[in-house]
Amino acid sequence: MNRMDKKATKQRIEKLKRAINRYRYAYHVLNKSLISDEALDALKKELFDLEQQFPEFITSDSPTQRVAGKPLKEFHKVHHERPMLSFNDAFSEEDIGDWLKRLENYLSRPLTNIDFYCELKIDGLAIELVYENGFLVQGSTRGDGLIGEDITQNLKTIEAIPLRIEPRSSNIKLPMRLVVRGEVFLTKKEFERINRELAKRGEKTYANPRNLAAGTVRQLDSKITAVRKLDSFQYAIVTDVGQKTHEEEHQLLHSWGFKTNPHNKLAHSLKEVFEFHVEQAKYREKLVYEIDGIVVIVNNNKIFETGGVIGKAPRAAIAYKFSPKEATTVVENIQVQVGRTGALTPVAVLRPVQVGGITITHATLHNYDEIQRLGVKIGDTVIVSRAGDVIPQVAKVLKELRTGKEEEFKMPNVCPVDGSRVVKDGVAYRCGNPRCGARHREQLYHFVGAFRIDGVGPKIIDRFLDEGLISDAADLFTLQKGDIAALERFGEKSAENIVNEVAMRKKIALHRFVFALGILHVGEETSVLLARSIMENVKSKKGTLRIADVLKYMSHVALNILQEIPDIGPAVAQSIVNYFKDKRHQELIKKLDKVGVTVESDKRQVTSDKLAGKTFVLTGILDSMSRDEAKEKIRALGGEVSESVSKKTSYVVAGAEPGSKLEKAKKLGVKTLTEKEFLDLLTA
Repeated sequence: MNRMDKKATKQRIEKLKRAINRYRYAYHVLNKSLISDEALDALKKELFDLEQQFPEFITSDSPTQRVAGKPLKEFHKVHHERPMLSFNDAFSEEDIGDWLKRLENYLSRPLTNIDFYCELKIDGLAIELVYENGFLVQGSTRGDGLIGEDITQNLKTIEAIPLRIEPRSSNIKLPMRLVVRGEVFLTKKEFERINRELAKRGEKTYANPRNLAAGTVRQLDSKITAVRKLDSFQYAIVTDVGQKTHEEEHQLLHSWGFKTNPHNKLAHSLKEVFEFHVEQAKYREKLVYEIDGIVVIVNNNKIFETGGVIGKAPRAAIAYKFSPKEATTVVENIQVQVGRTGALTPVAVLRPVQVGGITITHATLHNYDEIQRLGVKIGDTVIVSRAGDVIPQVAKVLKELRTGKEEEFKMPNVCPVDGSRVVKDGVAYRCGNPRCGARHREQLYHFVGAFRIDGVGPKIIDRFLDEGLISDAADLFTLQKGDIAALERFGEKSAENIVNEVAMRKKIALHRFVFALGILHVGEETSVLLARSIMENVKSKKGTLRIADVLKYMSHVALNILQEIPDIGPAVAQSIVNYFKDKRHQELIKKLDKVGVTVESDKRQVTSDKLAGKTFVLTGILDSMSRDEAKEKIRALGGEVSESVSKKTSYVVAGAEPGSKLEKAKKLGVKTLTEKEFLDLLTA
């Protein structure tokens, strides 16, 4: 990384720290959510990853180096015997793999054949309970990890927390002093009930069960806590009672009368961890409480303790979050897409980010008014949201993360498709040419057909245009699976099929590429002749050409050179020259080159010269073969195929339902062949 990049990274880290501290203070101390938990998690993950990459930028005031917020003044302070840590976050199997590698590097040895204990990560409030001689004597919040808040009286109102514990079936003796940890939470049903009552009284309602649970255990009047039916699971033993694994801690807690989560599970490999994560992501809606992922813990306590702590988190445990419905990313560009009706839609091109289980690279900005309302600029850090099957949208701009290098976006004055003047129509901007949208759509249909991208039909192209996913043919090759899967009625499998189909068509025969461009007066046969001329004049390596080289040659080719090509007269030659000199067309070809489209030389396998010097025109429907097959047979025998009938035409082959070409042949005295006569000529 060069010096400027390192400087920019340090600046990004500082801005992330300030933003995260602000959001965490509001969340943990003031009980206010300025952004969603998921968006905050994304910012914390970005900060953690940058600090891992550049450990020299880690400072003691970083949010990765401490836990939660300060204890409230209304409660007595409680010093924890051992720090109450939080967890670093992972969002993918790759993240989990990286976590394990970091742990192995720290321990200087590979961790093979180890078990992991997986717990549901409940969206609640962490607590610590202290028992003396079996009686509950103190309950506290996490606080800043070292000092919490004494909320004993409130915790005593929770039925799931035993006021007295007695060994039931454990062989381990209950110690005189026992410290355990767990989670306090509200069920979804209870959360809704309390919010309804608060709303009836005109009081402030809560955004989520976690905030309401936190507010409930912090009530100075424990009677209020008592009427709100909080629940609790315990998941860790702080006191050393000889436990060797984390699984054993859960078994001990259960045997001593604590409520433990029955869904937690021992996993014997990362594969089983991943399977458990998938299962719980599917099952989470059926649970009576909210979860936002699972906690993965190295089951062996000796390894866990040896791993120690990094910043605010144990090295040997991590929170494996479910894919968020909101995440933060950077707007790398804002492009204008032209839809079927000619409406111009601004679309944010994003740094790839996972939202709702898919990786997305685009998010609609709807219209210019929405851009102004959000205040979004190119280069901004934004929150992107996706609910259900709705296409991802930019929900909020995190302006405090700006560097000053962000760029304002302005709607163009001319249409990016045909250069017509853009007109304002209410909140919408449209191309001034009423035919633009329809013509643009037809051009895309033609391009996809010429490239033989079978899985992308007109209806799919229409949908991509309407949703602002594509503005030209090149955009098809940049679409990610997540961009398509985010659309309603498009599953991940169909999205994957489309992306794979498009990727397979990145390499194309030169004559089909020329035909796909849709040059006026240049049909399929003229494209073959033009492609042959290009190959003769442009050097290629191993039969593959860069599109940029084709553009370079065609941008400077003279009219008289083109007119020397058979079947290309003055009007067609001028049309070709005009196309390749048009800046919009040049930009499209450059864009196709950039996304990796390459062209191959036309492999003309001539097996005989029996039709050399003969030119054929095909019209009507052939029974024995397709048009393409007939053309290949003619060329294989040294003949040429033309699209139009002239005096230079040798034969017109007329199948069933012939068109006007047959009449023209008769007028010009050109010899016509039936399908049988054509076949006889080929086999003679």
